[in-house]
Amino acid sequence: MKKHKHKHHEEHVDESWLIPYADLLTLLLALFIVLFATSQSDKKKMEQMAEVFTDILSGQTGIMDSMAPFRKVKPDTGNTPDAPAQTGDKGGGGAKAAQEETDLIQLKNDVDEFSKMNSLPGYLSTSITGEGLMISIKSVALFSSGSSALMPEADRIAAGIAKLLENYDQSVVVAGHTDDVPSGTVPNWDLSSARALSFMKEMLNDPRLNPARFSSAGYGEYHPIVPNITEENRQLNRRVEVLVKRKFPMPPAD
Repeated sequence: MKKHKHKHHEEHVDESWLIPYADLLTLLLALFIVLFATSQSDKKKMEQMAEVFTDILSGQTGIMDSMAPFRKVKPDTGNTPDAPAQTGDKGGGGAKAAQEETDLIQLKNDVDEFSKMNSLPGYLSTSITGEGLMISIKSVALFSSGSSALMPEADRIAAGIAKLLENYDQSVVVAGHTDDVPSGTVPNWDLSSARALSFMKEMLNDPRLNPARFSSAGYGEYHPIVPNITEENRQLNRRVEVLVKRKFPMPPAD
């Protein structure tokens, strides 16, 4: 009897494990992408990560393709309507505020020079505040007692200050103040409001000033700068203030 020789076939290695292994790698990669994306504050990078993640799951790109460097995003130049211009600080506010501070100091010096030239140092004072440039004028230099009508010599004060404001575009608030003694004919609050309005109107006789920038207010006796305990103090409290308001607040000091 002849013995049949059996051919031995090589056994094939089972490669079915490669499919779940590849799926595992894909899921791990997706997990790392999500973790990385959520750790970033840049919205554009998160959007790029989401695109890669979507491409991987949809089969549009392979694993190695997804490892390619991300597209470079053109930096935001801040030229969109809602974005402030970037000039080295947040919105350029610091640089603009510094320039405005310089302008206000120059205006202060000009007003002080005008005061000296017109013999007003005892009646007119200036100061730079957090709100802007404050020009304070004693009422005795502007009005008769209990009156809101400007005296003739007050016209040149209003005209002189108006002239100095022609080259500035900040908002201006003219405020009136009284002492705590009733005027007898008009309530202090009404008197302070009327005086502020009279002085502002006289300033606006200058055609180069934009009336839309101006407003007036009356505070009566309720914002004294010194206690109303002496006649000298009361005279200081009876005043008209012209505030040239800042457009750009100064950044806080470190």
